[in-house]
Amino acid sequence: MNQYVTGAIIKELREKYHFTQAELAEKLNVSDKTISKWETGKGYPDISLLEPIAKVFDISVTELISGNTVRNVNVSANMMRSLFYVCPICGNSIHSMGEAVIQCHGIILTPCQAEETDEKHKIFIERVEDEYYVCIEHDMTKQHYISFIAALSSDKLQMIKLYPEGNAEARVKINGVKKILFYCNRDGLFSVNVVKGINDKQVAYDDIEERKALEQMAKLLIK
Repeated sequence: MNQYVTGAIIKELREKYHFTQAELAEKLNVSDKTISKWETGKGYPDISLLEPIAKVFDISVTELISGNTVRNVNVSANMMRSLFYVCPICGNSIHSMGEAVIQCHGIILTPCQAEETDEKHKIFIERVEDEYYVCIEHDMTKQHYISFIAALSSDKLQMIKLYPEGNAEARVKINGVKKILFYCNRDGLFSVNVVKGINDKQVAYDDIEERKALEQMAKLLIK
C-alpha cells in the first residue's frame, strides 16, 4: 500500500455518523483514549482493525485507506455512464458501471476523462450489415498504440482489446450503440457520438469539423 488510514479520516467518518469517541471505541473493542490517539496523529490503527473499522462505517477497506467513500449514483446501471480506468504501470484496463475505488500496482486509479477526437486520432465509422466497422488512423507502434475500442449503448458494453503493431480497428454489433470510445496509451481516452444519418450510411465518414457540429446536436438528444 502506498498510504494508510489517517486519524483525520477516522474523525471525519466518526463525526459523519455522529459517534462519540467512546461509542466508536466500544464498537471496536478498544479504549476511547486509543481513538483519541488515532485522531490526533499519535498512533495508527493496527492492520487487524481495518476491516472492523470499515464495517462500522459501512465502507470497504480500500475506501477507508483511500479516504474516498463511494456512493454509486448509477443504480439503474445505465451503460452510458460507464467509467474506464487504466493502470499507468501495466496498462490494465478496467470498466465500471458506476463510481468505485480501484487499485492496481499499489496505485489508486482515477477514471479517465474522455476527450473529443482530433486530427491525430481520426476515427472512421462505417455500417456493414448489422455491424459498425470502426477504424482509427494510428501508427500502432510498440511505444504508441490504441489499447482498446469500446461501444456503448444504454444497456450494453462491447469492448475490444487491441495490441501494438496490430490494426486499430474493430467490428461491433449496432444494437443501439450511441457512443464509441478508444484509449491511446499516450494521449488518453477519446469518444465520439454515433450520429444517426451519418454513421448508418454504407460508407466511411471522416469530415472532422462537420462531424463535431453534428455531435453537438446529437448530445442534446442523448442526454
